[in-house]
Amino acid sequence: MDYNCAVDGSKYVPYEERTGNESVVYFTRDLSPEGLEKIYKKVSANMTGRIGIKLHTGEKNGPNIIPRPWVKNLIEKQLPDAKIVETNTYYEGDRYTTAQHRETLLVNGWTFCDVDIMDDEGTVDLPVKDGKWFDHMTMGKSITDYDSLLVLTHFKGHVQGGFGGSNKNIGIGCADGRIGKAMIHTTPGQDDMWDIAKEEFMERITESTKATVDYFGKNITFINVLRNMSVSCDCEGCAAMPVVTPNIGIVASTDILAADSASMDLVYALDEKDHADLVERIQSRHGHRQLSYMKELGMGNDKYVLIDIDNDDVRIYPKQAVKDVVPFGE
Repeated sequence: MDYNCAVDGSKYVPYEERTGNESVVYFTRDLSPEGLEKIYKKVSANMTGRIGIKLHTGEKNGPNIIPRPWVKNLIEKQLPDAKIVETNTYYEGDRYTTAQHRETLLVNGWTFCDVDIMDDEGTVDLPVKDGKWFDHMTMGKSITDYDSLLVLTHFKGHVQGGFGGSNKNIGIGCADGRIGKAMIHTTPGQDDMWDIAKEEFMERITESTKATVDYFGKNITFINVLRNMSVSCDCEGCAAMPVVTPNIGIVASTDILAADSASMDLVYALDEKDHADLVERIQSRHGHRQLSYMKELGMGNDKYVLIDIDNDDVRIYPKQAVKDVVPFGE
């Protein structure tokens, strides 16, 4: 793999400039328990055996996480034996230790199914094939207890990653709280635990994600919920910046790059006044490098067919999908 060509992660690549094959991405405007359940069915064929649901369960009373009733309905109707899976955080906060994490889960209402804090009893190393930064990533130990993984993501901004989609959800979210997350965030020997940023940070996240994606193979699928999209991640909890980006809908795919690319395209398809804050956050942190590096690592396609499941599964384009969105707060 040629790593000599510098890639500017601040640049958005329009769809028509992309090359390669197309994957299928499903889309619904129905932001509800029923909408989530309906779109899950479109990408659920390989969800077999012991199923984990990788979900950001949020800091205490976080206002923007995926609503608990949506997830409860999905588990009760489609995934009765599944467990939500999480790991402890690298920063000291509401989820830094397992005890703190358990308390936060209770506060936030994640009480209707089992929640597995995967690094509670240690770690496991998963290989990173063709990585520039890593040959392995240290994960929560119990990730290997699962046969399939549903990556259920609240798509939003991120203070350092620019945006948090499926890639960030499992790239950081499956790495254990002490070793793996430090590998992604911090140069060894540095006092600043957040010293890695921009292109290198995006690449480290993505290599961690690749370890998880390769481990599960065909038994992994991705859903991004484009709702309450603050420029802040859910890890900021009640301190998150106010939401000003309109709600859009839900996308789902068995291709992680296609899911995150379609989500990005839907944001960019909004009127400039509606997406300005989120786009500035993404570009200023060079978040687009997450997408280009996934493509370089052969993790999927950034071209896709967007299927509108609200209207007889017809193909649509992002501008069509967002034409009737309502500005946030109206």
